[in-house]
Amino acid sequence: MSGAAAAEVPTGNTFDKYGSSNPVVRRLMSGFHGTLDELWEKAAPSSVLDVGCGEGVLTLQWAERLGDGRIVGIDLEDPKLRAEWKRRERPNLEFRAEEATRLSFSDDEFDMASAIEVLEHVPEPEATLAEMARVARGHLLVSVPHEPLWRGLNMARGAYWRDLGNTPGHVNHWSKRGFVSLLSRYGTVEEARSPFPWTMLLVRL
Repeated sequence: MSGAAAAEVPTGNTFDKYGSSNPVVRRLMSGFHGTLDELWEKAAPSSVLDVGCGEGVLTLQWAERLGDGRIVGIDLEDPKLRAEWKRRERPNLEFRAEEATRLSFSDDEFDMASAIEVLEHVPEPEATLAEMARVARGHLLVSVPHEPLWRGLNMARGAYWRDLGNTPGHVNHWSKRGFVSLLSRYGTVEEARSPFPWTMLLVRL
């Protein structure tokens, strides 16, 4: 993910939303996962590139769902992430340290490319999406925080007031309409969903 030094772009989850025991977070994540599963089923991918995979929590779940289907998770170089990746080994799963704007994969190498809670962090989202569209032949599956709702919720809970509710590391902000407009440059938006408080799209390439 070029355009900034690796240290300036967050790797992994700053907050463990996948493993949180907070009942509010768990309810929100239930809606998030439910929508993500529905869009995954509609895409029915045979192979996946997971861009900005972080610790690989979702990537491993998807590897198990794919059976023998290939899945590769990429993120920036980070010793902590590599330690997490070693804990999540599976024959059809590979993790690599790569920059999303210069992917090493061939055109149409994967059936689907995903970026789940990633594009809000990257300095060059268009370049990242262009590379994802290049290496995928079927679909893109992407999600970002729904703005300005996300910032408003942060401020309502008393967080990040000095930054007007902006979560640290978020350098891009999209409304649902704006995100649909962006992704429409790369294919046909088949589904545009809003699991509170996110925007999630399935794009046919």
